[in-house]
Amino acid sequence: QVQLVESGGGVVQAGGSLRLSCAASGTIFSINAMGWYRQAPGKQREMVAVINRGGSTNYADSVKGRFTISRDNAKSTVFLQMNSLKPEDTAVYYCKALSVVADTAYWGQGTQVTVSS
Repeated sequence: QVQLVESGGGVVQAGGSLRLSCAASGTIFSINAMGWYRQAPGKQREMVAVINRGGSTNYADSVKGRFTISRDNAKSTVFLQMNSLKPEDTAVYYCKALSVVADTAYWGQGTQVTVSS
């Protein structure tokens, strides 16, 4: 089992920045990819950014150039630096970890990000 705890959400004005953190615990040796997803009211959950153990990253087109995902393997923590935030970035942001054991996905409880115009 893997447990994920997110932190760093909040309210920020458009153009501002926030940094999200996600700390993993439990059977962390099994984790390969980690990432951030978000879900806005009335919309489906969508991928924001993912990073694998080797450091390869992938971003949604809507956040490229503004968001940066990074990972501290030693601390089993993944970060999302969000710059130049826009009101449309407002959502609940969820951390996800993908285990190599049967490709099991684990989710955090989510953290609210609100960007005011």
